[in-house]
This record gives sequence, C-alpha cells and structure tokens, in this order.
Amino acid sequence: MLDAAAYQALTGVSDRQLADLARYQELLATWNAVMNLVGPATLATYWTRHALDSSQLLDLAPGAKIWADLGAGAGLPGVVLAILLKDTPGATVHLVESMAKRCRFLSEVVTALDLPAQVHNARAEDLKLKVEVVTARACAPMTRLLGFSQPYLQRGALGLFLKGQDVASELTEAGKAWTFDAELRPSQSDPRGRIVQVKGLSRVR
Repeated sequence: MLDAAAYQALTGVSDRQLADLARYQELLATWNAVMNLVGPATLATYWTRHALDSSQLLDLAPGAKIWADLGAGAGLPGVVLAILLKDTPGATVHLVESMAKRCRFLSEVVTALDLPAQVHNARAEDLKLKVEVVTARACAPMTRLLGFSQPYLQRGALGLFLKGQDVASELTEAGKAWTFDAELRPSQSDPRGRIVQVKGLSRVR
C-alpha cells in the first residue's frame, strides 16, 4: 500500500496537489466519524484505495476538462480529480449527489480546497449537463448506472466507471437492457478491479 511519498513518486503530482490531497484525507476522516462516507478501514489505505484509485482516470482521458461524478458521495473520484485539475484553465468537475447531507460535506471540501467543482443536489438523470467524461464509483450496478449516465453519454461523453471483480456479470446483465460499446481497463489500485470505458448507449429494443 502507498503512503503519500510513494503516491507522489508514482503519479508525479506536485507538492501543492499532494498537500490538497492530504487535507482532503483529513476532512474525509473527520466527517466519516459522524457520517457514513467510506468504509472506516479504507482510511488507513487512503493513498492507494482512494487517491490512486481516483486519479488513474486522468490517464484514460488526459485532455478532458469537464467531468461529472455521479453519486459523488464522499467525493471519490470527483474531488480527487478536481484537486488534480485545479490549475487547468477551464476545468470543472460536477459532483452530482442526491443526498443533501453528503452534499454538505462535498460543499465543505470544495470551499476549503478552493476546487474547480460544482455540487449538484440532484438525481443524475435529471440534470442536463454537457460534459466530456462521466464517471462513478460504488454508485450502482451497471444496468442502473447506465440509466443514470444515459443523458451524458448520449450527449457525447465518455464513460469511465470504477468497478470491482464482479464487473463481467454486471456487464452481461446490463447487456439485456442496453446496447453499448465497453472496454475493460486494468486498475492500478487493485488487481481485482477494472475501469469500464463506455461509448455510445441505447436501450435494447
């Protein structure tokens, strides 16, 4: 498992980005004590389980500036992406979360770290955002997640979804309701994990 120094050596983030990620770690731990944001045990492996898991998405869409994180919850991957895009002109990460109390946490983090992010207390499928990439982690099984993502994908967004070891069965099930092009990418943070890259989406007729 990585510590802060090893994460920086692996990813090449700046000292300022590393400091923002460390501050986010502190805020996450503080709020997690009173609100169920992430599994408490995962805080000990923050730099691998959360920071690296989230930041690896930038390698798959290196030029993208406008992102939407659906079911943003604890801010993973959206807050990490916003930290790393902070000095990129025109960058915005839309943090979409339907639970008001989690939106309060997200707003606190965005303000504290002065991030290029907007918090939306809304259902993902109700928003009409034009983004380059739509992402999610621990949001829903693929069938439902594709439903949430449909408005974004149909406007041309690339889907990058962080998934675990059951991804193959999730994709098989999703194929009963949706037609889409999917490519599985290996995860840098977990050998069992996969990133599902999705392009194009329509309902099965």
